[in-house]
Amino acid sequence: MTEPNDARVGLYIDFDNIVISRYQQLHGRNAFQRDGIRNFDRLNRDADPEVAARLTAATVDFNAIIDFAASFGTLVVNRAYADWSVPVNASYQRQLMSRAVDLTQLFTTTTRGTKNGADIRLAVDVVEDLFRLPDLTHVIIVAGDSDYIALAQKSKRLGRFVVGIGVAGSTSTSLAAACDEFEDYDSLPGIDTAVAAAAAADRPRSGRKAPEPVEVEAQPEPASGKARQLTTVPMFSHTADTAFDEPEPAEDIDPQTLATELLMRALQIGHAKGDADEWLNTGTIKNQMRRMDPSFNEKPLGFRSFTDFLSSHSDLVELDEDGPQRLIRLRPEAKADGRR
Repeated sequence: MTEPNDARVGLYIDFDNIVISRYQQLHGRNAFQRDGIRNFDRLNRDADPEVAARLTAATVDFNAIIDFAASFGTLVVNRAYADWSVPVNASYQRQLMSRAVDLTQLFTTTTRGTKNGADIRLAVDVVEDLFRLPDLTHVIIVAGDSDYIALAQKSKRLGRFVVGIGVAGSTSTSLAAACDEFEDYDSLPGIDTAVAAAAAADRPRSGRKAPEPVEVEAQPEPASGKARQLTTVPMFSHTADTAFDEPEPAEDIDPQTLATELLMRALQIGHAKGDADEWLNTGTIKNQMRRMDPSFNEKPLGFRSFTDFLSSHSDLVELDEDGPQRLIRLRPEAKADGRR
C-alpha cells in the first residue's frame, strides 16, 4: 500500500445507494419507497413530522466519509452522483459543497430513477480516471451494489488500491471481497452508532400496514406527470437551498472547539487504522488534520507550534517526547467518553 504522503485518492460516491441504504437500515426494508422520501419536502407545511424525524435520524454524515477517504492520501477526485434536483438530495447541498465535492447531475429518465445511470456513469468515470490520471493510487467507492464488483476488480488489475464503504445489510459480500479494504459506514470514526441502535429499537416490528410491492432497487414510485416534472427543475433550484444563504451555525462555534474536534477525529482515524493503543507520529496527525480541513493552522489559535497546540489538550491526549520523534495517542478516558 502506498504511503499516505505519496498517495493520490479518487473518491466516488453513489449518493442514492448510500442514502437509501442508510434510511432502510434504520427504518426497515422498502421504507424509503413506503415513506415517499425521494420527493419528501421537510420544509413543506403539510410535511409529516414523523417522516421528517425519521429522515433526520437517517442523515448520512458525508464529512465522516470524506475524512476517512482523506486518511489514505490527497483527494484529487471527489465526486457524488445523483439527481440533485430531487428534494432529499438537494438538502445535502451545503454539506457536500463545503467539502468541495463535485456534484455530477443525473436526471431521471425512467421509472427506475437514476439507479442504473449512477452505476454506469460512476464506472465509466473511474475507468477514464485510471488511464487519465496515472498517479492515482487509491480508488474509494462509496456504495454496496454488486454492480461495482467488476469495477473493483478492474481497478485492482490496473494497480490501484481499492477501498469500499457501504451500509450494513445493504452491501454485497462479493463487492466487499473484490476490494482491498471494505469499511462499514457505522464503523467509520465520527459516526454515532447509538443512532442506528436507537432507530432499530424503535422500528415497529408488527402492526404496520404492509407496503405495496416495490422493487428493492427502484427508487422513485411509478412516474406520474408530476414526477416527470422533476427532470426539468434546474440543479439546486429547490426551496430547501435557501438555507445555503443563511448564516451557518459553524460561524458561532469557538475555533478552539472546532480544532479540538478536528484533532479528535484525526486521532480516532489513526487509531482505527492501527492498534487502538498505538502511538502515532505527531507529524502524521497534523497532515491528517490538514487533509480533513485545509484551513487548519495552530498559529491563529494562539500557539507557537503544533506541539504547543497538542500540549494544551493534555486532558485528551498523551505526548511522548523522549525519543527521536514526537508521538501522540488518545488517553483511555477520552476514548471512554466517546468525545468526537
